[in-house]
Amino acid sequence: MTVHNGDNSDLSTIKIQVLIVDDDEAHAQAVAESLERVGYICTVATSGKRAESLLESQNFDIIVTDLMMDDVDGMEILRKAKEELPDAEVILLTGHATVKTALAAGQQGAHNILTKPVDIKELRVTVDKAATRVRLLRKNQELSRRLDERFGFEGVIGNSAAMHRVIDKLRSVAPTDSTVLIQGESGTGKEIVARAIHQNSERKNKPFVPLNIAALPESTLESELFGHEPGSFTGATTRRIGKFEYANGGTLFLDEVGEMPLPTQVKLLRVLEDRKITRLGSNEEIDINVRLVAATNADLQELVKKGSFRKDLYYRISVITIYLPPLSERRSDIPLLVEHFLKQVAGKRNRPLPVLAKPALRALMAYSWPGNIRELRNVVECMVVQDTDGRLDVDDLPPEIAPLSPAEDHADEHAQPGGDGLVGRPLTDVERYYIARALELTGGRRDEAARLLGIGERTLYRKIKEYNLKG
Repeated sequence: MTVHNGDNSDLSTIKIQVLIVDDDEAHAQAVAESLERVGYICTVATSGKRAESLLESQNFDIIVTDLMMDDVDGMEILRKAKEELPDAEVILLTGHATVKTALAAGQQGAHNILTKPVDIKELRVTVDKAATRVRLLRKNQELSRRLDERFGFEGVIGNSAAMHRVIDKLRSVAPTDSTVLIQGESGTGKEIVARAIHQNSERKNKPFVPLNIAALPESTLESELFGHEPGSFTGATTRRIGKFEYANGGTLFLDEVGEMPLPTQVKLLRVLEDRKITRLGSNEEIDINVRLVAATNADLQELVKKGSFRKDLYYRISVITIYLPPLSERRSDIPLLVEHFLKQVAGKRNRPLPVLAKPALRALMAYSWPGNIRELRNVVECMVVQDTDGRLDVDDLPPEIAPLSPAEDHADEHAQPGGDGLVGRPLTDVERYYIARALELTGGRRDEAARLLGIGERTLYRKIKEYNLKG
């Protein structure tokens, strides 16, 4: 995809982060000052090792590095930059430029190589060209993302009003570094949302590290989070890197954070405030740059009242709160989710895409889904796996979802609430009931209700007026 000229007018508003690497501190500061005067945000590293550490933990758009340094040379910085930040542009500075050096730098992906002493005007022109490429790339990525988000946000699928609110919030939250708390029932897709936040942030090229607090025994939780040194406890024979350290520069996702023991909550709060960790058995503090996204299906405010969750930690992790509605509150998304899962499962198993019969879809729409999206995906996978004729109908549904036959319906008066009360009633009453029920299930969306009922939208509109229904 290319960006049209008309879209380039706002490219200059995209801020560019520049890393200056040179073991000659005076020269590095002079280069930084010259670029800061024209609007670039500069960070200086006066050693190759410091530059490598910064590349691992922070995001930069342009790296300007000296070629000859005592500890780590510029070519190694170039390789590290392309590994950690593949979209970044690298400019090499050298006092001994040769054709061989320039060729090697170009093969490694360098944007340009300039000779020292640096001509400031030439440096600015070169950095400007690199910045233009970075900005165009970002703009293209943003446009591509918009096209991909017609029905979702990087894997978050839904077109209901409830999910539109979630997706709108994700769009505003993802580019920031704010701590996020995702609340919702089990199976509503909290980890998918956490990954969407990460993938749509500037940390997307760094690790996304998930950790389920409830799945770990209390005795090993702190080691998992902060790491440990050999001999720090019985069985600790080697050094272990914790999740915080492993996620450095990226995002740490703590699922079921409400299950965290109080002593660990104290340590987590300190890490979030100081942005430093200490491995178990060590006195050395390690700087970390990690965005925290937490999730829970518990009511943390209620846990705070009971004293099992710290109030200060609750406020620290809930800077932004996103509520994921249960599937029962977004039934109009079910057809879209089913279509997505059918394609996903059929593709994974290398099978033709099956046809979903309308009666089966109606049954899926009417079911309560206590297990939410996770349960829906499992049901779809089960149907695809067991299907033999390429058509998924009510006979392919699990017993708890399949509609009852008339004989079963009479045998159990409570099996389908509202259904038996219509037996023996005029057809118009039956029709009115099911149209009202379809509108209720789809949140008043006529197009979805018409599809659920198997009738045209104009016919539905006429029936709504005829029966004086809301919709």
